[in-house]
Amino acid sequence: MNAHASTPARTIVTALACAAALGLAACAPGDDGRGGIVVTTNILGDLTREVVGDQAEVTVLMKPDADPHSFGISAPEAAALENAELVVYNGLGLEEGVLRNVTAAEETGVPVLEVGAEVDPLPYAGHEDGEEAGGNESAGEPDPHFWTDPQRVVRAVDLITEQVIENVDGVDADAVRANAEAYTAELEELDAWMAQEFEAIPEQRRKLVTNHHVFGYLADRYGFEVIGAVIPSGTTLASPSTSDLSSLSDAVREAGVDAVFADSSQPDRLVTVMAQEAGVDIEVVALFSESLSEEGGGASTYLEMMRSNTDAIASGLNGA
Repeated sequence: MNAHASTPARTIVTALACAAALGLAACAPGDDGRGGIVVTTNILGDLTREVVGDQAEVTVLMKPDADPHSFGISAPEAAALENAELVVYNGLGLEEGVLRNVTAAEETGVPVLEVGAEVDPLPYAGHEDGEEAGGNESAGEPDPHFWTDPQRVVRAVDLITEQVIENVDGVDADAVRANAEAYTAELEELDAWMAQEFEAIPEQRRKLVTNHHVFGYLADRYGFEVIGAVIPSGTTLASPSTSDLSSLSDAVREAGVDAVFADSSQPDRLVTVMAQEAGVDIEVVALFSESLSEEGGGASTYLEMMRSNTDAIASGLNGA
């Protein structure tokens, strides 16, 4: 369907639905009947808002403390996607619950930016490569969790900046670029600080076990070894088998791991079971791995999330 060939009735229904879900300001149409920027995940939403500033409305679909693999949207929010001037999404299979809505918006002619595909994605590692215990159901597929590497986030900011300038009516290109430049400086500072903090961890202790495969980019950037994950997949929707837990338990025991990192929004029951099976005393450390928190929750922005995670990882692996 051509986005510019919509009937008046469809335009009215879409506008009403959009207004009901998001407020009239977020859906104010441009010359072609479209309006605003819609972003799927709250991490990308934070980046986009830093870039856009007060130049355009930015609507974020994923709520704080939600799971990007399983969150869904309402019919009015789906209509807002199809009425946007620009849709920004992570892609690479991350937003499993809303991918069809993003595809539908793209088919109506909405400009869509799949950020993950444009930041030099890494493949998931797997046991067949001799890198991880228990295997990885997603081995070889592109890993969508690029944001654990701040340098790839710098690239993401560049991509968002150019797409906003190109597709969103009425923005001041110089202001958008200035916002992006200022935020990039903060990202570069974050990257340098993280490198310094991780460098203080003895090399033999830089071993990561997580509740699912989410920190591959961080490991690649800062020189960590990923021992494995309790859920042997890149998605929280998968489940470990008894043999998966047994294999990981053996690897944890052999590697002398002192801490296992679990997402703050996910129950740590499986991590606890694995630790008990390993027969060792392991601390379960909560991280903000896939979602920002509510304001005051410790990870309400990307920068706050990464600083919180860095502190938690450094403390956990240093035995602090």
